[in-house]
Amino acid sequence: MSQWNSLRAKLNHFKKWPQNYMFKFIVPSEMDKIARVESLFHESAVIYRKESLKGNFISITAKQNMDNAEQIIEIYKQAAKIENIVSL
Repeated sequence: MSQWNSLRAKLNHFKKWPQNYMFKFIVPSEMDKIARVESLFHESAVIYRKESLKGNFISITAKQNMDNAEQIIEIYKQAAKIENIVSL
């Protein structure tokens, strides 16, 4: 089973749709990468940033209302294209 099928099964088992979902990513402190992550979300999303102690990385937490598991998986797939990103 692929990672996406596994995630899809878990989301559909534990979530009722639509529902707020919290995404968390860690990216290098580079404005272009931060902007790319934040662009994955709708303007209605609530986005928080937290800088690491040394300032090398930024933790980005985004809360957004999602209609189904497919929307969540699509965001993770787009995020995976960003170099050196960590999805939590």
